[in-house]
Amino acid sequence: MEPIEAVLEANGRYYGAFEAGDLDGMSSVWEHSERATCTHPGWVTLRGWASVAASYFALLQQGQPLQFLLTQVRPAATGDVGWVSLDENLLGPADGGVTIAALNVFVRHPEGWKMVCHHGSAVAAVLEPGP
Repeated sequence: MEPIEAVLEANGRYYGAFEAGDLDGMSSVWEHSERATCTHPGWVTLRGWASVAASYFALLQQGQPLQFLLTQVRPAATGDVGWVSLDENLLGPADGGVTIAALNVFVRHPEGWKMVCHHGSAVAAVLEPGP
């Protein structure tokens, strides 16, 4: 499998686990190291797998089903690093629809691509590109 395809597949497993509320699936996507870094919208940056895992445990225990409609998906890879920039359009009962600009970074491991960084920022305004 080409690196970009493999990165997109790992990215898909991340969102699939999130939507399913599958903590084991989420754990299998992430690298379990101190370099794991996650910034959820409105949260401080979490560093290290233990902190990142605890955040997903808390989020997935809320019991609110989430559905992600991913748009503006732009994958890239070079060497042993790949990333996907995208917009997460959250469809959920509580928020009625929120857009999060996200960046997911992956590194190649012998067992496949593992996420080392997720950064999400709430989109407050959409700016049209200039001429």
